[in-house]
Amino acid sequence: MKKIVVILYGPPGSGKGTQANIIAHKLNLIHFDTGRFLEDLVHDPERQREKIVKRERALFDKGILMTPSFVLREVANKVRELRKAGWGIIFSGSPRTMYEANALLPILNKLYGKKNIYVFLLNIPPKFSIERNGRRLVCSVCGHMVLAAYHPLTVPKHCPVCAGPLYKRTLDTPDVIKVRLVEFKNRTLPILKLLKKQKYRVNVINALPAPHKVLHKIYAHLKKA
Repeated sequence: MKKIVVILYGPPGSGKGTQANIIAHKLNLIHFDTGRFLEDLVHDPERQREKIVKRERALFDKGILMTPSFVLREVANKVRELRKAGWGIIFSGSPRTMYEANALLPILNKLYGKKNIYVFLLNIPPKFSIERNGRRLVCSVCGHMVLAAYHPLTVPKHCPVCAGPLYKRTLDTPDVIKVRLVEFKNRTLPILKLLKKQKYRVNVINALPAPHKVLHKIYAHLKKA
């Protein structure tokens, strides 16, 4: 199958990470979770003395988008590595700012071809963002996200995939989620206008149903890729 790029946009809790993991498995893509990638980077114990890392960590932990030039440099380098290794990519929420989009899209076009880039917006109301992310737990080993609404235990302790310990991300407290929603509205949503202007097709998906139903709608656009 040809190498493609899938970009999933949506507010916190819209299921971008969940869908990206499933689609990556089905289509043999790399899920480039820039949020986790940057989280690991700024929390790396060996880099805590670096001023730029300390600065970016302070932004990240407050739910504020990190400095675009820093993000772009790190993400662009990783994208080139993945393409060189022969992988297609699925992004969950990236590029996050106009600055990043204006710089990263030409790189993606050059590496993969514009016709092989698919964009989706997963829509949910703000109250569901707070409800879903406020209950979310993540595996510290494999990165699997536990969907509380579909888990038999009220407070699960172990990952259902690898049995690793679960943790709550610093981004998933109600106050931080509210900041992230404002950031998404003001700094990420405008990218969709740019994409439409540049003749990318943006597919809007209702992300309130169960994940498997949302997947079916997304996959309908991708199965011919």
